[in-house]
Amino acid sequence: MTETSTMVAQSGFWLHPSIFLLLGALVIPFLKGTVQQGYRVALALAFIFVVFQTQPGMYGQFSVSGMEFFTGRADKLALVFAYVFSLITLIATIYSLHVKDNVQHVTALIYAAAATGVAFAGDLLTLYVFWEMMMLASVWLIWRRKRATSYAAGYRYLLVHAVSGVTLLAGVVLFYSTTGTLAFEAMQADNLAVYLILIGFLINAAVPPLHAWLPDAYPEATITGAIFLSALTTKTAVYTLLRGFPGTEFLIWMGVVMALWGVIYAALVNDIRRLLAYHIISQVGYMVAGVGMGTAMAINGATAHAFTHILYKAVLFMGAGAVIYMTGKSKVTELGGLYKYMPVTFLLYMVGAASISSFPLFSGFVSKTMILEAAALDRMAIAWLLLTMASVGTFISTGLKLPYFVFMGQDSGLKPKEAPWNMILAMGIAAFFCFFIGVYPTWLYNFLPEQPVDYNAFSLGHLFWELQLLLFTGLGFFLMLKYLAGSRKMSVDTDWIYRKAAPVLVYKVAAGVRSGWRAFIKASLSLLKGLWQSLAQTYGSNGPMGQTWSIGLTTVWVVFFVALYGLYILLF
Repeated sequence: MTETSTMVAQSGFWLHPSIFLLLGALVIPFLKGTVQQGYRVALALAFIFVVFQTQPGMYGQFSVSGMEFFTGRADKLALVFAYVFSLITLIATIYSLHVKDNVQHVTALIYAAAATGVAFAGDLLTLYVFWEMMMLASVWLIWRRKRATSYAAGYRYLLVHAVSGVTLLAGVVLFYSTTGTLAFEAMQADNLAVYLILIGFLINAAVPPLHAWLPDAYPEATITGAIFLSALTTKTAVYTLLRGFPGTEFLIWMGVVMALWGVIYAALVNDIRRLLAYHIISQVGYMVAGVGMGTAMAINGATAHAFTHILYKAVLFMGAGAVIYMTGKSKVTELGGLYKYMPVTFLLYMVGAASISSFPLFSGFVSKTMILEAAALDRMAIAWLLLTMASVGTFISTGLKLPYFVFMGQDSGLKPKEAPWNMILAMGIAAFFCFFIGVYPTWLYNFLPEQPVDYNAFSLGHLFWELQLLLFTGLGFFLMLKYLAGSRKMSVDTDWIYRKAAPVLVYKVAAGVRSGWRAFIKASLSLLKGLWQSLAQTYGSNGPMGQTWSIGLTTVWVVFFVALYGLYILLF
């Protein structure tokens, strides 16, 4: 990445897109009804316009006590993430038009503004400010579901991301103290400061074992809030890894683990949004692996996959959200036969499913294959093979299992209506981009950071291999259909630590403390009782100190003790 180093500060006024959206969001509570709905859509459209009008350069330069800040940096890497963040803001806003919850609307837009602020951040401290803003805003999208499980998941989400923020801040402070700069450029993971910064990023990227917050929290979020959550947090983390750690080799294997971990656990869960949440981890794994490879094609592949993932994952979460909204059910085992009642939702969901499964002519195919091609060109056969295996699992879960058991399969007896028009429209816009990018990838490739993009997704080799993989995976699915229906039991991941181990540990510690306290109280009471009895024997009516002494005897004792004290003074 050399583009940033050659950029110069731009003079003149610059309207930071994040500030524009933040200020605009604060107006929402003062509006009602259709006026508010129109305003929110207009605000999201204006946000897109402001972002796409941003010209490359360094903005918002100022100095404080010798520290130089750039609140805005717009290069190709920052812009491509800002473009898709603004686009998903519009889509999610349309999807949520029917919701009457000002807190949810305001915090969602603050969250989107903060994510865009991370993308445009030119220095580490500015990045940290927006990083923490993301945390504070996003947690409300979980709490606003107003269920006991949502409150609990939200608190856990808040604690994890607070740790991420504190770790990041500690790294930033230490980095400045050792280097004298806050510039956010590519770093070498070879000292404590950089490792702390990297850990802060990896937590938000949901890298195992630091990932359980994601499948824990996202299924508990509001139906519309989950769209913002699925799009922003992990992708801002991918952006920071692309910016700060390209070519960090151990990230390759972290990414591979993510890709496999996600698909394995997705096969075990029953909740449809929890299943999709695990596939966020899996798909982000491809991006993290691309960052670790660090070649021009791998960086472009990771960036492109982040772009396409935001859109097709939005389609999938919107489809799942529409099902939950119309049926009140979220378990795979409680659904079935919905294609007859929600045909448009089903059709649009399948566009997202085809994209994440890397079907040719859909967006996931042109981005995921770029990462795999980068691994092949780098002669990383094992990484390529494992990532390909993860792709098989993705198709089984999201492209086959979920649509079969939710929309097809045995009729559940539910007869919901089709989703509201705004939900359908939002899904349609996102689905359009999934298909448009799939048939015309050049549109996306022109935004990528490493130019020119020398890659042809539609080579005969790519097409033949992918179609063959999909065909045999589909055949295997139907042969193993009876084993893939899902279980009503909850599959516990590393969240076992706080779901099982921590409560047991706390209970045992509390029991030990309680037992020790009781023993202490008992011993103290026994001691006090003995002391009281001793005092009673000494000072009671029958004790020596309770007797009446003569004046003469008392005088003798006083003289005796005074003499002892005088002797002590003389000798010592």
